[in-house]
Amino acid sequence: MKVLVVGSGGREHTLVWKIVQSPKVEKVYCAPGNGGISAIAECVPVKAMDIDGIVNFSKEKEIDMVVVAPDDPLAAGMVDALEEAGIRAFGPRKAAATIESSKAFAKNLMKKYNIPTASYEVFENSTDAISYLQNQQYPLVVKADGLALGKGVIIAQNFDEAKQAVESIMEDKVFGEAGSKVVIEEFLVGQEVSMLAFTDGKTIKTMVSSQDHKRALDNDQGLNTGGMGTFSPSRIYTEEIDKYCMEKIYKPTIEAMEKEGRKFKGVLYFGLIITKDGPKVLEYNARFGDPETQVVLPRLNTDIIDIFDAIIDERLDEIEISWNDNACVCVIMASGGYPKEYKTGYEISGIEDAERDANIVVFHAGTKREDGKYYTAGGRVLGVTAMESNLDQAIKKAYEGVGKIKFQDMHYRKDIGIK
Repeated sequence: MKVLVVGSGGREHTLVWKIVQSPKVEKVYCAPGNGGISAIAECVPVKAMDIDGIVNFSKEKEIDMVVVAPDDPLAAGMVDALEEAGIRAFGPRKAAATIESSKAFAKNLMKKYNIPTASYEVFENSTDAISYLQNQQYPLVVKADGLALGKGVIIAQNFDEAKQAVESIMEDKVFGEAGSKVVIEEFLVGQEVSMLAFTDGKTIKTMVSSQDHKRALDNDQGLNTGGMGTFSPSRIYTEEIDKYCMEKIYKPTIEAMEKEGRKFKGVLYFGLIITKDGPKVLEYNARFGDPETQVVLPRLNTDIIDIFDAIIDERLDEIEISWNDNACVCVIMASGGYPKEYKTGYEISGIEDAERDANIVVFHAGTKREDGKYYTAGGRVLGVTAMESNLDQAIKKAYEGVGKIKFQDMHYRKDIGIK
């Protein structure tokens, strides 16, 4: 088989790394890929949002399967275009990807089908939104409706902060067209858990649990980022919680999408919060999470191509998916200044030293490769991932790996996994 993975981050490096392990695969391409991916697959200079370019390349190279990993091309209908061109594609079609690309759609879906979530209101202009904010309890959450690279969520501690959030999203358009609507919702208290699930629109099979650290600084301080590190399994996600979520959240969501004429095929990500009143949904993503993928896929025993094939053909119920019992921890090494302004182009050393340990894999998020050397090329640069028999050992091992890697202005949290 020839497989093309669309995207260029740590999630895509992990997917390529896993796909390469399949005996069914002889060649993997990645568009556009990154420095680390270029060491194990052929990177092609086609942008992730270039739908025509991806379709044409797939035809030209007779690609057997295209795995569309990022949110933007899914929301833009890349899977629809590939399927219409007769190319097998993994990922939800545009109508289904709306569950991530519109927070208002997702919240309205949950309300309609009684899926537990925070109470909320949706606004299409800033005047009405600000007027609503005057009589609310704080803290509360202000969200840009559309895709904002995981950064379109602001927790406001008081009216002034909430007003400023609405103005920056809706008037200053800090997240562009993603801010044409805002969702204002109650602030829920509890620990967050990420649950990813494989689904063919009828059957749903959850992956192993994980927890993500969103804030830039230790002790969950600083700005929200796309994720500074993850660990799997979650320390708080029990069998009892899993049973409740399957009956009240996971199955009802898949059934709701089917009823709405938006059958969801691919990976559905459930961002959960475990409150005193039980688990509730904070958000849905229409794809593998980043950096959750970096700790979930190393624990997968089953050939990932078999799973993708079964989902495309709507026969997921026939596949037995198995996971190993190890724990996995990923520490993100970022450029100083991330998620705000940062500089790139610095040489990275020590990756080979870190990977000499068989239990460590370094997934590249924002790197480029020139003359056999790696350089920083993004905000999140590397995800140093370690697998051990328990979380404490995996944390220790991941930080041993981090300690061997150097680049100018590097920044990472020192408390990943210690939630």
